[in-house]
Amino acid sequence: MSNPYQDAGVNVESGYKISKFVKQNTNNQSIGNFGGVYEIPEGFRHPVLVSSDDGVGTKLLLTNEAKKWDTIGIDCVAMCVNDILAQGAIPQYFLDYISTGKVDEKIEEILKGVINGCQQANAALIGGETAEMPGVYSPSDYDIAGFAVGICEKEDLLTPAKVHENDVLIGIKSSGIHSNGYSLVRKIFFQEHQFTTETVLPELPQQTLGDVLLTPTKIYASELVPLLREKLVHGIAHITGGGFFENVPRILSENLAAEINVDVWPTLPIFDVLQKYGKIQTIDMYHIFNMGLGIVLAVDPKDELKVLQQLNQSNTIAYTIGSVVTKESESLILKGDKL
Repeated sequence: MSNPYQDAGVNVESGYKISKFVKQNTNNQSIGNFGGVYEIPEGFRHPVLVSSDDGVGTKLLLTNEAKKWDTIGIDCVAMCVNDILAQGAIPQYFLDYISTGKVDEKIEEILKGVINGCQQANAALIGGETAEMPGVYSPSDYDIAGFAVGICEKEDLLTPAKVHENDVLIGIKSSGIHSNGYSLVRKIFFQEHQFTTETVLPELPQQTLGDVLLTPTKIYASELVPLLREKLVHGIAHITGGGFFENVPRILSENLAAEINVDVWPTLPIFDVLQKYGKIQTIDMYHIFNMGLGIVLAVDPKDELKVLQQLNQSNTIAYTIGSVVTKESESLILKGDKL
């Protein structure tokens, strides 16, 4: 007997296979229910839930070009979880939404990344949705979004009121471009210069351009959760879209500014390459990209050394990059010979 829904281009059996795949790879037997269930941990006096939803932007277009889908799920988890951490909350659980023209082998690869990302964030994957939508998407096209929830005591929420003048600013290394600015990245590399994901640039000789650009966004849970538990942080800026100029001032009160020396940390090679081929002014790079730092912390000066030692136990990933000062005109002041 024919299946009218399948005749319309939707294979319901593929959805069952996806649920089975996630169950097998997460040991979460509640996957496939009508809703995800999560029990709030005990021990909180006045718990608040912090939630975030996000996608990965046009970075996902590169996965089809490179035929590499196993890292984009990490990006999706990272974009949500890092925002939760920036509020002072500890990630608890995550749900994904994937829509596509045809459910095929790429979906399992994408979900491998989602599962990996949840493991890195120590967050439970409690549910999700994979929607086959022929007519909206071509068979190879897809989109992915995520939703994450974290928890903390209400008094521990990080707000601009907790950041003070003379607080030290500490930057934590990024893994690369992360998941912002890819419309410009694609324009520079693939439209203006007609490179491909298989191109190996002389400035980046160890990897193909596709591998460099698909480096997943760093998830900062292992670095930040211990600091949050010890109450060593006054503010956290997640350096995403808008770069330093949009995100650092978000953790400051109206009367404060951040003064940052851009010479302190090494710029990752991919940003030098982008600036070169895109002919972008240096100051504009800091308006768009993370420039090698995915997180900026505001820390009490007396805790500076402790935080740096804790972050740099195995290798150097964190640098004192500046301080919080009284605002005179601008909310962000960049200094250094690189500018």
